[in-house]
Amino acid sequence: MSEKNDILLIGAGLAGPLLARFLALRNYRVKILERRPDIRKTEMNAGRSINLALSKRGLHALEQVNTHKQVMAEAIPMKGRLMHALDGTTSFHRYGQDDTEVIFSVPRRELNKLLMNAAEETGKVEILFNEICIDSDLDKCSVYHKNQDTGKTTETYANQIIATDGSASVIRRKMGKLEGYKEKTEPLSHGYKELTIPANEDGSFKLEPNVLHIWPRGNYMLIALPNSDGTFTCTLFFPMEGTPSFASLDITDKVTHFFSKEFPDAISYLKNLEEEFFLNETGKLGTVKSWPWNVEDRFLLMGDAAHAIVPFFGQGINAGFEDCTVLNECFDEYGDNWGKVFESFGKQRKPDTDAIAQMALENYIEMRSDTADPRFLMKKEIEFALERRFPNRFIPRYSMVAFHRIPYNECLRRGSIQASILDILCSEINSIDDMDWERAKKMIRDALKKSVS
Repeated sequence: MSEKNDILLIGAGLAGPLLARFLALRNYRVKILERRPDIRKTEMNAGRSINLALSKRGLHALEQVNTHKQVMAEAIPMKGRLMHALDGTTSFHRYGQDDTEVIFSVPRRELNKLLMNAAEETGKVEILFNEICIDSDLDKCSVYHKNQDTGKTTETYANQIIATDGSASVIRRKMGKLEGYKEKTEPLSHGYKELTIPANEDGSFKLEPNVLHIWPRGNYMLIALPNSDGTFTCTLFFPMEGTPSFASLDITDKVTHFFSKEFPDAISYLKNLEEEFFLNETGKLGTVKSWPWNVEDRFLLMGDAAHAIVPFFGQGINAGFEDCTVLNECFDEYGDNWGKVFESFGKQRKPDTDAIAQMALENYIEMRSDTADPRFLMKKEIEFALERRFPNRFIPRYSMVAFHRIPYNECLRRGSIQASILDILCSEINSIDDMDWERAKKMIRDALKKSVS
């Protein structure tokens, strides 16, 4: 790779192909190195995907490169959470004000295939599969990659190299050894296991498809997201150690007993529970933090390679896609001045990705525990009422993140102020009928002087 417009991307997961399409539409030639075989041609082991929840930020990025229509053909809208209590009763909690504020369940594998096709159809993107990046030369702007079929190691040079190779990024770890560079992974003590609810014989859904199903159980939870083929991808988020934990559920009888006790209305749908529980890998969860994200105008980290987060706000893919939007805006401002583009991108995104990392951790507690608390539900009802009375000034934090493109850091800041207001307003009432709306109006106007959109 020697021509001026040659860019090398590491990783053809989700952010990589989308970024490649952005770059190709700017007339750059792009080569992507991908460690896996071509998933469009090869069946791969399942069990470690976690279905994706696309929302405003991710959809905006797809719209910018005209791929949203293909994606939405595979997407299923989810209007809110359907909570499954231990006694089998359910309750529905909307995500937004109405059916225009929804998130979309998308199978990771199908989205990945679509984005690869969209990148290649530009005629400027080439994806090399089974090529695992094993090292890099940060001075020469090159990477060493090994073909997993032949065992041959190759050094490839490029004008710019962008790492979109996920939370275990080889490039990030190499950059972390430079003076003044930091990188670390903060593991979560909980992991995840994927399970499946199959479709009915006629291909229909066994459960309501237009919701995110959650079985909250305090210290852990089971969730289910719909797929376009009538199945549900279920994920158990669970402690790695202790009792109960993945370590303690070590034989079939223990797994069956546990699910029968904790998820009695779900176990009848999990037809292959015991087989999948021991066949599918136990996935690990954690937060990646690094800084800076670039080496001058040569290397850049993007997506999970720079800022992986836990999945409990459904923003991992949306944050990665929004990276592409922000980088594209940096090109609009600085053109081919790659040093300025990389530096500006990092400075803009770092506060926001730190903020969504924090909010994702906080949302895990909300999903697995708070959603069963009647006072929490009352606060949610009041939040929506305040948004209706004070639009563009008081917006629930979830709505700011999922249905707007307000910077994550601003969502965190305003969300903290709003939470304090809610705590005060709700401290001495038992229902929305007891609300002092005049007091609420004064508090909001004093604390949230600036409107957002």
